[in-house]
Amino acid sequence: MGDNMMIWLGSLKNNFSSTKQVTVVMGNEAADLDSMASALTYAWYLNLSDASGNYFPLINIPRADFKLRTEAVYLFQEAGVNIDDLLFSEDLDLDKLKSLGNLKLILVDHNKLAANQDGLKSAVVEILDHHADEKSYPSSTKTDIRSVGSCATIVAESFLKDQKNSIDSSLGTLLLGTILLDTVNLDPEAGRVTDDDSKIAKEIVEISALDSKKLFDKLQFEKFNVSSLGSFDLLRKDYKEWQLGAAKLGIGSVLLPVEDWTAKDSEIASAFDSYLKERKLDVLLAMNAFTAPEFTRQLVVYIPDEKLRAAVISFLEGSDLGLKKIDTGSLTGSCVFYNQKNLGISRKKLQPLLKDFFEA
Repeated sequence: MGDNMMIWLGSLKNNFSSTKQVTVVMGNEAADLDSMASALTYAWYLNLSDASGNYFPLINIPRADFKLRTEAVYLFQEAGVNIDDLLFSEDLDLDKLKSLGNLKLILVDHNKLAANQDGLKSAVVEILDHHADEKSYPSSTKTDIRSVGSCATIVAESFLKDQKNSIDSSLGTLLLGTILLDTVNLDPEAGRVTDDDSKIAKEIVEISALDSKKLFDKLQFEKFNVSSLGSFDLLRKDYKEWQLGAAKLGIGSVLLPVEDWTAKDSEIASAFDSYLKERKLDVLLAMNAFTAPEFTRQLVVYIPDEKLRAAVISFLEGSDLGLKKIDTGSLTGSCVFYNQKNLGISRKKLQPLLKDFFEA
């Protein structure tokens, strides 16, 4: 069956035509492993369930950015996916498809379109997601939005329900690897796993005979293996941005201690400056998270405008993040580095706090 999925994937580019009705299955703009694997596997599920449909999985980033998702590069190759067969953001003109009346859009791993894709909202027909429901989609949309650890759990549930025979080592690798990485190997102490994740993962292991521990350990290693990336790529590896009131904010998630980063790149402030200018941002943050040996969070703030910098830093230092400045000597430039005591505040939780601050 894995061969069948790869044959189907290999045929997608030749089968695509903007003059035909297509259903695009798309993950969020951060394009983490869950978004990419869920888009690919759910489109394959729909293709198996409805042979008359025209289903296309879309990786919602430029092809050049895929190399930054080191864990995804590993897992897709391990599953036997030919990366050249995947469709990336430059391969499908969604706006053109919509203008021709030929687009149906299924969202996985998000339920609100990115600002630059908001014009596609009326084309959304279905959503599979595990984030808080922002109810920002047409009322006619079919939804399955649940707080499980991974969107891949919801996709895998569909296969187990009526396409069980399709789960082989290839498909199992994509689904199981994603669930394990999202739930920190189904560890209750990490606070991400639910009973559904554990149950589905167990069923996939029974069918595909995969080694969970070996798969998770390798994925975890590859996710944190950022040794080959420079500062600019570290910032854009796992990046999200928002327009909050008058300010445009970007937050990169970086899997490296500040101390190692500044030792590796003494010109770190200029990398922040280049990235901020390229994305036309007012505020650029990096949230550093790593385990060495304890789980640790750090924060880097880069804001060229002095008045805005003073206001944002005052807000952040007075917030529940529990920030303590890190002395990096003369490296800082306009960058300010912090240790973050409150480990519970991730990017997902910081963004709403900043939204309230900027919109007030």
